[in-house]
Amino acid sequence: MTALDSAVRGKRSWASRVAGGAAGGALRVFLLLVALFWLVPTFGLLVSSFRDPTDIASSGWWKVFTAPAQLTTESYSTLLENDDITSALFNTVWITVPATLLVVIIGAMAGYAFAWMDFKGRDWWFMLVIALLVVPVQVALIPLSELFGELGIFGSITGVVLFHVAFGLPFAIFLLRNFFAEIPRELLEAARLDGAGEARLFTTVVLPLGAPAIASLGIFQFLWVWNDMLVALVFSDSGSQPLTVALQQQVRQFGSNIEVLAPGAFISMVIPLAVFFAFQRQFVSGVMAGAVK
Repeated sequence: MTALDSAVRGKRSWASRVAGGAAGGALRVFLLLVALFWLVPTFGLLVSSFRDPTDIASSGWWKVFTAPAQLTTESYSTLLENDDITSALFNTVWITVPATLLVVIIGAMAGYAFAWMDFKGRDWWFMLVIALLVVPVQVALIPLSELFGELGIFGSITGVVLFHVAFGLPFAIFLLRNFFAEIPRELLEAARLDGAGEARLFTTVVLPLGAPAIASLGIFQFLWVWNDMLVALVFSDSGSQPLTVALQQQVRQFGSNIEVLAPGAFISMVIPLAVFFAFQRQFVSGVMAGAVK
């Protein structure tokens, strides 16, 4: 703290310091209450997933505070014994992980090319990528259904993955190209003078510097694909349907199959939440870097 800061702080009256501290404390309390209020449905779903269906039907989830004996793991045992749900969970992983990795890898390479490589029509091609951002998913459902049917991949995990990759790439290229373009040219020129080719420059310089943006893109893509239902309803069948479709089918078939729906819904929610918190530091760094630049 400088002498000027100390002098300014000393001129503040005791009342103003108390008022400032009270205002800051009130804001923290308000934000804490908002966070707790936002977490109530999630906590309620967690508690419901450990309750018996009869208890769920007869009382609210808050009843567990006065009757903790209601908590049981029987619902999760029932869930793991349901072949439709377990296979759908694995299908969700087989769809989400490749769709995320392919978008990140291809988007990073294309973003680097648009940012630092000179080729004919580069700006026009990038304008086409930007134009693809506004194309709605619904426009491509019927044409791609016919194309996938001719290729023999309609109703398979491969078809669902390709659809997500195709619609995830425009945003990925746009995001990473803008981030890579902010890398100082002098840094890249210095690497070229040291004998680094384009491949080495991309892997050893651009990728490490672009890690925050890449992590942010990976989180966005993972959440979009994991929580998707429209594309999965159209392009998957009973053997390739993800967890979102399987839970929807459980609702339609049984109506009140809560011993499967509650734990299934919580697992479907907690996995992407865990992914987000695992890469939270990189996500925040990417957002703040983009804001500063």
